[in-house]
Amino acid sequence: MATPTLHADTQVGSNRQTTSGWRHWPQQAWWPWLTRSVAIAFFAVVAALIFRQARTVDWPAVLQALRDLPTAALALGGAVALLSHFTYGSFDWVGRHCSGHRLPRGTTLAIAMTSYPFTLNLGSLIGGVGVRYRLYARRGVDPGTIGQVVGTSIVTNWVGYLLLAGVLAWLWQPPAVAGWTVAPWQWRLGGTVLGCLPLVYLALCAVRKGRALTLRGHAFPLPRWPVALWQIAASATNWMLMGAALWTVLQHQVPYPAALATVLLGAVAGLVLRVPAGLGVLEAVGVALLATAALGQEQVLAALLAYRALYYFGPLVLAAVALGVAELRRRQRPAQDA
Repeated sequence: MATPTLHADTQVGSNRQTTSGWRHWPQQAWWPWLTRSVAIAFFAVVAALIFRQARTVDWPAVLQALRDLPTAALALGGAVALLSHFTYGSFDWVGRHCSGHRLPRGTTLAIAMTSYPFTLNLGSLIGGVGVRYRLYARRGVDPGTIGQVVGTSIVTNWVGYLLLAGVLAWLWQPPAVAGWTVAPWQWRLGGTVLGCLPLVYLALCAVRKGRALTLRGHAFPLPRWPVALWQIAASATNWMLMGAALWTVLQHQVPYPAALATVLLGAVAGLVLRVPAGLGVLEAVGVALLATAALGQEQVLAALLAYRALYYFGPLVLAAVALGVAELRRRQRPAQDA
């Protein structure tokens, strides 16, 4: 009778071991409360920052600063923004290569560039999944392949982001925001950790040689290392172009790393807060990071609003027109065939 007791005790001890350790934290009852508390705290900080800045903004001065922006700077900023949208569209070429679908490259690029403004302004579920799925499915691409294209695009977007975050930590130090500062060594250490993740991804792709990575019964497809390098390069180029578009609208009055940091930090803040288009979040981050005695917050805010119009709202209008024309042609085609 003693043996079953020992076996039961051993099993209980084994269960305790399997539920301990940081890998099993998401399974604990306190984990959702912790993650929600962190998100709420982050939201409160950013919301307070937005409210505080909105109260101190001289809006007539902002409108005047918008009128004073040179046409040449706006035109060049718009051209750089368009080049960035084109670069993002090339992410689906990576997905085309990995998934093996045979849509023409031009069609693939058009689908990605049409869905991207919806993703920026309305969220990934509408743009990255909804619009992209609709446009691909109507051209005969199966759902599994569409999912692989979308997943590849997401990975591509963030591997370049992480690499730039690591490099930026050594080129730029954030100013004090609301009395809060980060020690240079902490900033660089955090950036270095983030910057190493794409290198780990690249090394993993080189080791696996195109074989999927299986974790807990789930298979994660990995490309070969040249494709992974292509992903990192395309993504980093896109984020740098986004920073360059803002830097151009700012008329080079701030260092380029500061403009790039505004775009990178604003993207993460908007993602965490789940605010459509990061509306108000990007502006709050930009004013906090870029406003100086020489460059007032009204001028910074005017440049950020112009950047938003060029990079977010303008392309959304064009994408909506393109999507509407495509829908109209599709409805007219059955009538013509009849």
